[in-house]
Amino acid sequence: MSDTQMTLTSLHIRDFDAQTDSIEALTRMLHKSYRKLAEMGFRFLASHQDTQMTLKRMENARCLVGLQNGEIIATILYYPPAFAKGAPWYDQPHVAKFGQFAVDPEYRRLGIGHELIRRVEEMAIQDGAEELALDTAEGAHHLIYYYTARGYRLVAYTQWNLTNYPSVLMSKKLTCP
Repeated sequence: MSDTQMTLTSLHIRDFDAQTDSIEALTRMLHKSYRKLAEMGFRFLASHQDTQMTLKRMENARCLVGLQNGEIIATILYYPPAFAKGAPWYDQPHVAKFGQFAVDPEYRRLGIGHELIRRVEEMAIQDGAEELALDTAEGAHHLIYYYTARGYRLVAYTQWNLTNYPSVLMSKKLTCP
């Protein structure tokens, strides 16, 4: 099976393991995944961050990686309510958040992103969160559509110091299974 014919059954999702996983490979995959956004003029941190920043962003977060044949092809960071900080919406005790979400462009439209978000939603429910939130560029209409289609709604706007665009904060009410 070629890489582009991968199915979800061959995808392995697990926590990032600093002993066996390469932070350099993760950072390269982030750059590749965010390249199109950078070409659109959005300066997402993940489009250019170095490995030290990748590690820093993983602090207080749970980093999931999606692997195909041992290669990192997707990732998402999950911050439980106690660590979902940075904007008034995130600072609420019932809100968890996710970020640094990426799927290698060669593996998009296979359901990998959906599966990563589903797993993070389950983690948030287990942590007692009532809402799961994220932020993205206000002008990244395709991303806003992607999250809206998954039940996320606009709740606030913010401007981060490290980006060149206003961000929309989106959140989803969580329900126990």
